[in-house]
Amino acid sequence: MSNAPASHNLFADMLARVHGVCGALLPAGLDLSRVVVEPPKDASHGDMATNAAMVLAKDAKAKPRDLAEQIAEKLRADDLVAAVEIAGPGFINIRLKPHAWSDALHAILREGESYGRSAIGKAEKVNVEYVSANPTGPMHVGHCRGAVFGDALASLLAAAGYDVTREYYINDAGAQVDVLARSAFLRYREALGETIGAIPEGLYPGDYLKPVGEALKAEHGDKLKAMSETRWLPIVRAKAIAMMMAEVQEDLKALNITHDVFFSERSLVDTGNNRVAETIDFLRDKGDVYEGRLPPPKGAPVDDYEDREQTLFRATAFGDDVDRPLLKSDGSYTYFASDIAYHKNKVDRGFANMVDVWGADHGGYIKRVQAAIKAVTGDKATLDVKIVQLVRLLRNGELVRMSKRSGDFVTLREVVDEVGSDAVRFMMLFRKNDAVLDFDLAKVLEQSKDNPVFYVQYGHARGYSIFRNALEVVTGLPQHFAERSAFLDKANLARLEDPSELDLMKQLALYPRVVEQAALAHEPHRIAFYLYDLASAFHALWTRGRDLPHLRFIINNDAEITTARLALVQGVVSVLASGLAVLGVSAPVEMR
Repeated sequence: MSNAPASHNLFADMLARVHGVCGALLPAGLDLSRVVVEPPKDASHGDMATNAAMVLAKDAKAKPRDLAEQIAEKLRADDLVAAVEIAGPGFINIRLKPHAWSDALHAILREGESYGRSAIGKAEKVNVEYVSANPTGPMHVGHCRGAVFGDALASLLAAAGYDVTREYYINDAGAQVDVLARSAFLRYREALGETIGAIPEGLYPGDYLKPVGEALKAEHGDKLKAMSETRWLPIVRAKAIAMMMAEVQEDLKALNITHDVFFSERSLVDTGNNRVAETIDFLRDKGDVYEGRLPPPKGAPVDDYEDREQTLFRATAFGDDVDRPLLKSDGSYTYFASDIAYHKNKVDRGFANMVDVWGADHGGYIKRVQAAIKAVTGDKATLDVKIVQLVRLLRNGELVRMSKRSGDFVTLREVVDEVGSDAVRFMMLFRKNDAVLDFDLAKVLEQSKDNPVFYVQYGHARGYSIFRNALEVVTGLPQHFAERSAFLDKANLARLEDPSELDLMKQLALYPRVVEQAALAHEPHRIAFYLYDLASAFHALWTRGRDLPHLRFIINNDAEITTARLALVQGVVSVLASGLAVLGVSAPVEMR
């Protein structure tokens, strides 16, 4: 998506015009970066609003209202502008001439599904790390939300012109994978014919490890039983991790998610050069690692605290609340030490712009990792951590709790198999990532306005239904998308005079700005919200035509107005398809 040229953006165009006016009126060298052009909060105030006079008045040594009048006078002479009004202390409200919106629709017809792409990313490399679930079992519905969010964010950043790498960090070091290995070894003994009884407390109880046990039996026979745990543990661990990761990738594939990089935590220390030790030495040479004691944690019981001399990262020097241990009492690395080395590795690979998508229980970890990024890069790299909140899985309003296969949670694959990838992806994005999400398995299958994914997809399919019905009225209307767009680009859009038609054109023209703002904020839910609003406006216009025959998309005795309205429909289906593609959701041409 990032290879396509930037599309027509009416708001960026007007911002450039405002910058031009300010450059002509004001002293050279003023910082115009704070000037914005955006939709006004109240649509009755105009089509666009700018804060130019408010943010430039001090540097221009003028009163905001006086400067606003000067800017407004220049803008009134612009061929795109119908009217300019000053509001409050100096806000400037702008109304555009109707041809501005028809020009935007022509741009959509020419650009098709490429409409909305941006070049603001300037091909900057950005690493988006998401999912990164421990390879200790099947992915559950909570992982699903982070997976969909991260994947949609990566697509959104690509649409905004960034060079995106999708990455998965495999947590294959530490105690949890040793527990996995011991759990798999139990299933291996079971595969050999032993009666293992109830799974002991602390091991993974689900049936998903039975295939691992069978695979170990097929590969090793009963030889592992004769080995000490020290010998069989790494063998079983490697097999279990490999099979769990293969299953994770299959689960992600069911959601149309693929990663460019799978990075192993174990590789940080197992590849001949110990990158964690190198990173600690690097920070020590900078004076950011020292030997010292930490005060007891606030509110923690005394016996949970170990008062000892230890190796500490000077996190407080970079914005964290306390300094952080890098080595455990047994000499092994803390998880945080590995995390510093991992993020330094990202930076060493050329990523100064990083996004991590984490689960709801990792919020308290953000400050220390961001502090580490500042330390290892001299504050030259950025890490934005997006927390994905919990998912409450419901069926007809009742909580769904258990999965036979996993033992204690509902798996991602079970949800996808029941309602489909499209419903899962759209609904996981139809709420801001840091808000708890209720996902009702019954409601996402309803064919109603209350089911957002159906309503948006039905908008796209309805557009194609209109095209099929129009073939008898508009002579020569092509059925192929690109040919139809070129044909409709010749339509007389001046015939689109009804306020509801103009409002729909305005909403279409807003899409490139929505893409840019969503990408800058790292918030793909904005695309889902926009698509729902666009589909709602389109369905409303269709309904008005049913009540008011002169507003129907197809007028049997007027090919010109029909062609103009079909151009508007083509704009709607193009933008719906583009936005759905960013979200990783299909755009059906027919729905039954």
